Amino acid sequence: MTQNYGTVPSTLGLRSSLHTPSFSPLLPANVSAVGNNNVLPMTAPAIRIPFTGPLPPPIIVPPSARTVSGAIDALLSFLTAPPSPYLRGVDVGRNAQTVLLTGAGISVASGLSDYRGENGTYVTNKTYRPIYFHEFAKRHESRKRYWARSFVGWPGLVKAKPNLTHWAIKDIGTKGYLSSVVTQNVDSFHSFAHPELSTLELHGYLRSVVCLTCRDQVPRDEFQKSLERLNPTWAEFLARMVETGALDTDHPEEQRRKGLKLNPDGDVDLAEAPYSTFRYPSCPRCLEKPPRLKDGTLARVEVENDGAWLPTSTAGILKPAVTMFGENIDPDVKTAAEEAIDDAGRLLVLGSSLATYSAWRLVERAHKRGMPIGIINIGGVRNEPVLFGTQLEKPDAELGLRCSLNTELILPEVVRQLSALAHM
Repeated sequence: MTQNYGTVPSTLGLRSSLHTPSFSPLLPANVSAVGNNNVLPMTAPAIRIPFTGPLPPPIIVPPSARTVSGAIDALLSFLTAPPSPYLRGVDVGRNAQTVLLTGAGISVASGLSDYRGENGTYVTNKTYRPIYFHEFAKRHESRKRYWARSFVGWPGLVKAKPNLTHWAIKDIGTKGYLSSVVTQNVDSFHSFAHPELSTLELHGYLRSVVCLTCRDQVPRDEFQKSLERLNPTWAEFLARMVETGALDTDHPEEQRRKGLKLNPDGDVDLAEAPYSTFRYPSCPRCLEKPPRLKDGTLARVEVENDGAWLPTSTAGILKPAVTMFGENIDPDVKTAAEEAIDDAGRLLVLGSSLATYSAWRLVERAHKRGMPIGIINIGGVRNEPVLFGTQLEKPDAELGLRCSLNTELILPEVVRQLSALAHM
């Protein structure tokens, strides 16, 4: 089995720089101007990052779900309930199973950051913004900085593993209660923990990089080796940081003690190797056989003697295989996500505030179909009154569930009780 990785650990000191949780708007880089590294300032983006401020307090349904035991009972009722009498649509009655929609919140226990949680990037770093697709695609300087930060963050990604929530999802799926999983996360924990349970990665994955021209993919660990070869000073620095454990903490004093110096915006302070000198490889396929461009001309892929991509090229740019902020979700993925909703009888959201429209539109679709919706997420969620307002007077866990607790406190016990039910 191939292990897949993604999402930057919250224990990594470069959280604002290297963070890539769910979407998530998705980029493990915050691109801002740093004079010492000769990185040009970005123009103000026209795209607005949604819901970076606090959301309204959660609506708890049923009221007993304020406690762990109450939430466990409510989730058991939700998962084992018969099809809702209010279900509408072409697939009414076809499937009583639950489809999961997961977000960055469920991977926090694996050491990964989320965006809007208590210690999320938008909370701890008010100036953070992800790199946008048009910036990455058009600017050599943006790509150099992105890949330098990603290079430093990759060892932490490789160390991160699925947690109790992912394994509980596997067990609940094995027992037949789940139809599929749609995840906003790019960490690939779902496909590693439960390969037998269908998982759709809504925003892509970090385990590979993809060529913007030919769409060929290269494994991220193979790409990392190329970055090491092309940037020996950075590679030596990274080896030192891994050895000292400087990347295993987010405490600035401990980081400095272990040799990791950060600029105020979170950039690595490495005097002997500024970001402007960082190099990255070209797409090997385009280099070997330059493709035709849309205008019919033959692409030009030029590299240095050791294989570093040159900006005189017209093709061969590799990007992470994720949906960047400002980039459209693949139409086939969008359709598959809608079908996953339509093929289920109820929807359970885990660890997502639904701030991104790509996630909210799926919940909205489920709501319009009359599907019971359950949400387990710490803190507020987008448009909760729309989803749960009618249940305040007469709460029924079979028709809706909302609690603001850690999924690791709830799902493993639900698995245990489902096992007990199976043996009754």
